Amino acid sequence: MKAVLPIVLAGFMALAATSCKKCKDEDPRARITNNGTQKASVQVKTSGGSTININNVDPGASSDYANYAAGSTTFTLKVNNVDYTKTIDASKCHEYTVAIDRNNVITVTDTDRND
Repeated sequence: MKAVLPIVLAGFMALAATSCKKCKDEDPRARITNNGTQKASVQVKTSGGSTININNVDPGASSDYANYAAGSTTFTLKVNNVDYTKTIDASKCHEYTVAIDRNNVITVTDTDRND
């Protein structure tokens, strides 16, 4: 009986560890952080054909997160009627911050929501 107790406790601990995930197979989400000098908008287009828009983010501000389908994703930022694009492979349970700097260079930061 004493040998069974540690095995049962180990099983409960393993079950508890797997059930503590913050994200359970949720779609990715993205926001824009505008470090530039002009308002910026981003179009998020997925390989499945869906599109979301995050519009008119002021310089020095970040938008709220918007959810979209996982897969190949193209971010198209528009600043002063000029488009800048970046394509990534977006995964479930990840969030992405699409940042634009003063030189209109785009960086995408990926954060796993279960970390």
